[in-house]
Amino acid sequence: MLLSERIKTPAARRLGILCSAAAMALASAVALPGTANAAGGYNGECGSGYKLIDTLWTGGIFKVYLTYSAATGNNCVVTIRASVGSPAPMNAWIQRSNDGSSYRGDPGQFTNYAGPVYLYAKGSCIDWGGEFNGGDADQVHSHCK
Repeated sequence: MLLSERIKTPAARRLGILCSAAAMALASAVALPGTANAAGGYNGECGSGYKLIDTLWTGGIFKVYLTYSAATGNNCVVTIRASVGSPAPMNAWIQRSNDGSSYRGDPGQFTNYAGPVYLYAKGSCIDWGGEFNGGDADQVHSHCK
């Protein structure tokens, strides 16, 4: 029996209905995942202050995004699947060109995106890219500043 059915006065009954509706709405909001970070596009995963400067497109399967923060001199790379799915092997990576010791990556099994990975590379050329489920996309000796 609903709370509103147990309450006899009309005013109390309306209050009970409102409370029940509010509780159901809250439960739905908590139970359902948000869609603000929908797969397929860059949604600020690197954080505030990072501007999108390049994209590697892989024909609808995944994209690799390169961003840069002028304030910090850091680059950031994120690999994002075209659609959310079961965990699959992914990676986002970056390094200063000709400097393998600077390599930063985020390999693993992910449902949406790999990364973000950050690297200070002000005044340097970079190599960067990403992988998803056996496919890869990269750019070498690029964005020399």
